[in-house]
Amino acid sequence: MSDDDPAVTAERPSSPIAVQGTDHVTVTGSNVADTVQFYRDLLGMPLVLQQPNLDQPELTHLFFDTGDGRMLTFFVDESRPSRTVPPRPDVGQVHHLAFRIAAERLPDIKAALTDAGHRFSEFDRGAFHSVYTRDNNGLTVELVADKWPVPDDRRGEVLALAHRHRVEAGDAFVDDAHMQAAVDELGLDVDRQPVPDAPAGTGVDR
Repeated sequence: MSDDDPAVTAERPSSPIAVQGTDHVTVTGSNVADTVQFYRDLLGMPLVLQQPNLDQPELTHLFFDTGDGRMLTFFVDESRPSRTVPPRPDVGQVHHLAFRIAAERLPDIKAALTDAGHRFSEFDRGAFHSVYTRDNNGLTVELVADKWPVPDDRRGEVLALAHRHRVEAGDAFVDDAHMQAAVDELGLDVDRQPVPDAPAGTGVDR
C-alpha cells in the first residue's frame, strides 16, 4: 500500500455532508409484470409502493422493500421487454446489486433459482459467500451470505480491521483468517457460519 492510497478505516470522516445510510437505489427496468415476478415473487421483496414517476408520469415507479427498510426502486414502462443480455458496463453505471441472504438457506435458494430458470454461479469472497444470477433486465444480482453474522453497526469496523490484518500479512485479499482475527480482536460473540466450499473467482490462488 502506497502513501497515496486512501485511508481504510471505519471512523467517520470529517466532511461537510454526513449521510445517515442508504435510502434507496433506483434502476431503469423493463415492465411491471417481469420486475414484480423477479423481485417480489422470486427474491421475496414486498412491493410497497407503485405510482407514476414524478418527473416522467408516463413511466411507473415501483418501490420494493429489500428487507431492512431500505428501498430498491425501478422506473418501468409497459413498452419495454425484459432481456437476458447484461448492460454494457461504463463509468457511472450500476455494475451489480447485492442483497443479504441467510447462510443456512443457501441450498433452498439455489434450488429456487434453478426451478425459476435462472442460472447462477457461486464463489467464496473471503468475507462472505456469494451466489450470482441475473434479473429480468440482464443486471447481475449477488446474493450474499455473511460467513460471520456481525451486527449491522459493526460491519464497517470488522471489514476495516480485517483489511488491516490482510495488509499486515501481505495477502492480496481478505479471507477467513483476517475476518476471524478482526472478530476476535473486537470481542464479538459471533461464530463462522457453515457455507459450501467454492472457488474464490479471482483468477488468483489465495
